[in-house]
Amino acid sequence: MDAAVSPFTRGLAKTTANYAALSPLSFLARAADVFPETTAIVHGTQRTDYGTFYRRARRLASALASLGIARNDTVSVMLSNVPPMLEAHYGVPMAGAVLHSMNTRLDAAVIAFQLDHADCKVLITDREYAKVVKEALALATVSPKVIDYSDPEFPQDGERLGALDYEDVVQSGDPDFSWSLPDDEWDAITLNYTSGTTGNPKGVVYHHRGAYLLAQANVITAAMPKHPVYLWTLPMFHCNGWCFPWSLSLVAGTHVCLRWVRPQTMWDLIADETVTHLCGAPIIMSTLLNAPADQKRTLDHVVEFYTAAAPPPESVLAAMKTAGFNVTHLYGLTEVYGPAVVNDWKREWNDLPPDRQAQKKARQGVRYVALEDLAVLDPETLEPVPADGETLGEVMFRGNVVMKGYLNNPEATEKAFRGGWFHSGDLGVIYPDGYIQLKDRSKDIIISGGENISSIEIEEVLYKHPDVQAVAVVARPDEKWGETPCAFVELRQDAKTGENDLIAFCREHLAGFKTPRKIVFCDLPKTSTGKIQKFALREQARAL
Repeated sequence: MDAAVSPFTRGLAKTTANYAALSPLSFLARAADVFPETTAIVHGTQRTDYGTFYRRARRLASALASLGIARNDTVSVMLSNVPPMLEAHYGVPMAGAVLHSMNTRLDAAVIAFQLDHADCKVLITDREYAKVVKEALALATVSPKVIDYSDPEFPQDGERLGALDYEDVVQSGDPDFSWSLPDDEWDAITLNYTSGTTGNPKGVVYHHRGAYLLAQANVITAAMPKHPVYLWTLPMFHCNGWCFPWSLSLVAGTHVCLRWVRPQTMWDLIADETVTHLCGAPIIMSTLLNAPADQKRTLDHVVEFYTAAAPPPESVLAAMKTAGFNVTHLYGLTEVYGPAVVNDWKREWNDLPPDRQAQKKARQGVRYVALEDLAVLDPETLEPVPADGETLGEVMFRGNVVMKGYLNNPEATEKAFRGGWFHSGDLGVIYPDGYIQLKDRSKDIIISGGENISSIEIEEVLYKHPDVQAVAVVARPDEKWGETPCAFVELRQDAKTGENDLIAFCREHLAGFKTPRKIVFCDLPKTSTGKIQKFALREQARAL
């Protein structure tokens, strides 16, 4: 007998009795077994229970297999937050394929690039987006089978692009289709593309293991009870809806679909469906708070609201609390399945004065339970920066909820994982209690006269002005200083504040060299997920 073989290994092998690959697909199977009659999806007047949801996902998988879809084939979808998007999150990987969800705001050229880069075999597309998808298909090299979705609740008159209808395809499938967990939990489950503001977007590959763990971490982080009701304001194409399409099955929750973000519809659904949770960018908060009084509803329950991007200003947090929402700040990137950092609030902070609470809430926080390590490191030496809340470093991630890598881009993958860490490109600080706070993107830091200026620091000050609704600060070229801060500001309705007023306000709260030299009032350009497009503002600033 080999003495080198551990007794904890000898004769103790992985078998079907003691091992199964981790995959979020198992969550839906369990929910259908245990809660088959519980409402899984609400869409207009439609109500779908978990038993039906599971059968439809299996039908979709069966139909895709009949269309020739096999393991590691790509199925692309151009869908809003409608039931087929949820079905695709299960049905596509049940067929062994990889789900590629596309941003519905993309132009034809970018859609065509993604279809080609992903080697799309089947495309499921909503008739609302027929015009741009038709243009993209004409530009693309691939020729996928096209399945058109016609929304029975909110009919669209867009042209049919393929010979197949989504509902017909689903009904053609076998509700008892025999799917299986992946042979390897490292197998790809989805493909998501970065924004591509500095060139072609990169394809971020998620695996079953990471999706399984992040979905569970969402439930833990959000303290979701059994049968929560979740409103889909966050686009499901964005990091697979932060993995919440899978999270809800864990607790047999209800997905409340939202085809379009409209204030009255949101308020009505929150009140009438007793929504308990939702996620979204700060623009969703503004949309809710700024709705006309006759569209708002009085809530008799607290709604947990999870937001990312810039931390909401103190005035917005106060207004949301008054309206019935408890806001929690998250942080993450496409490469880490969406949110992987949470501002975990401590009870003792409730006793702090409002300004100190606001300082605590402005921090991004600590790692998710599914993330192995979160650090602020010197980007060159990879040594930890001092935990003093002042020394800048790059925020880095390590663990099971970091992407497999970038599709067909080994150079970018190697660069992103240099030194055994995922390099986020975000600059931040770490405090003595281990909580991190972002200060800027490395590309957004403003270097003026040799001094590093955080655009986020200036934005935080401007957000404290009562007339400011939204703000973004970028670098503007300057002959003397190299570059200086330039602020683009959206004012609240009926506000009378001028440029000199805001510059003076900044001067009261910032060092002189950090004060913006120029303030532009405008509607800020935003992505479909509500993020402000700073690259567009940098171009405007250069032209001023």
